[in-house]
Amino acid sequence: MTLPPSTPTLTNRDERWRFLRDVVVFQFKMFLDNVRDFALMPISLVAALIDLVSKGEREGALFYKVLRWGSHSEEVIDVYSAIEHHETSDFKISRGYTVDGVIARLEGVLVRECEKGGTAASIKAAMDRAIDQLHAETSGTRNKAGAVIVRTADKLREKFDPETREKD
Repeated sequence: MTLPPSTPTLTNRDERWRFLRDVVVFQFKMFLDNVRDFALMPISLVAALIDLVSKGEREGALFYKVLRWGSHSEEVIDVYSAIEHHETSDFKISRGYTVDGVIARLEGVLVRECEKGGTAASIKAAMDRAIDQLHAETSGTRNKAGAVIVRTADKLREKFDPETREKD
């Protein structure tokens, strides 16, 4: 006698609906975030142009006001709020590897080379060295991610490929 398939517990159903809700809300927030970004591009350029042409209370006052509005709207949209309900990750990004960190690093190389009176060729070589150094510093993370993908693929292959299970 076979038993009927067990029905999911109430908590599993709740988790499923929370997950589906989170997917829909995330997609909606991504849409809002992209519309905001699309609008901010020309608005920030116009604000910067106005700041260049007319003197405000301080240099770039209108542009920075647009940036504050953009930052505030990003907090209001809070695209990734769904992960607050789940376990936290140990994955932390060093400030040196954020977009701002990498730009600051490359900018520093450029400024140092220009201050030394470097030629275009020496500036290019210095930038290449800095980029190579960034690649070397981050290659460990890339290798770890690749290893995780390979292990996961192997596990899935073992689980779903009957030939693999028979060989073992």
